[in-house]
Amino acid sequence: MPLLTLTSDIGQQDYLVGAVKAQLLQVNPDFNIVDISHSISPFNYPQAAYICRNAIKNFPELTYHIILVNLFEKKPEQLLLAFHNNQYLLCADNGLLNMILEEKPEIVIGIPLDKMAIKNTLYCADIMGKAVNQLVHGESIKDIGTPDVSYREKNHLRPLLDNNWIEGQIIFIDNFENVIVNITREQFEEQRKGRSFRIVFKRDEMIDRISESYADVNEGEKLALFNSAGYLEIAINKGNAAGLFGLKGFNEKSTQVSGIMQTQLFYQTVRVFFE
Repeated sequence: MPLLTLTSDIGQQDYLVGAVKAQLLQVNPDFNIVDISHSISPFNYPQAAYICRNAIKNFPELTYHIILVNLFEKKPEQLLLAFHNNQYLLCADNGLLNMILEEKPEIVIGIPLDKMAIKNTLYCADIMGKAVNQLVHGESIKDIGTPDVSYREKNHLRPLLDNNWIEGQIIFIDNFENVIVNITREQFEEQRKGRSFRIVFKRDEMIDRISESYADVNEGEKLALFNSAGYLEIAINKGNAAGLFGLKGFNEKSTQVSGIMQTQLFYQTVRVFFE
């Protein structure tokens, strides 16, 4: 039974997630579809990359990951099918692929779209599902589309480094309003070199130790830890860190402003000083 994951920025308010699943099941009723998230914030590539990257690495080898995020930033001419670290990824040609992988994929195929077709979400899901079905039935990935195709790339957010500090950006705020920063434990320790440190945010807020769990501090106190994905997290034990400290990963512009302004992301930073 082929295992597929489904990630989107569709939301859960209307019929579309169910319709996408129905479209995939029409292609192959044996597809086993697992939802990752349908609450990706519009236009937020770093958030989408963080969620997809850290979900994908937990799935069995040869899982198919369908990513319906920001499909129509530009008029689509192709979809992408990639194979990397024994996982298949299918997504729009919008720059998200290399942000998820943080490197070039081992194999990337361009799946051309019918110029006469109405290119909506269901059409894209159908094309992706048919590509998966071809792979399931033994067809070579290089026969499904155009091998070694040119595709759009976006730089993933990297922390800024100095001898005595590292500065990261807030890339995600979870359901408990814990704040996730794009600094991994590996990056933190490599830069730290055994020194003491201060995690500084919102001008005068500071944390000087890493906790193992939320219960390491008293209820209502702030803490920093590395979450299950290995990223730095700022939290409050039984509290809402983002709301209390006014921290935001980005600011979605109101619907009254132009479409160009709606795509702008404004990140708040967290800096760690080493001493």
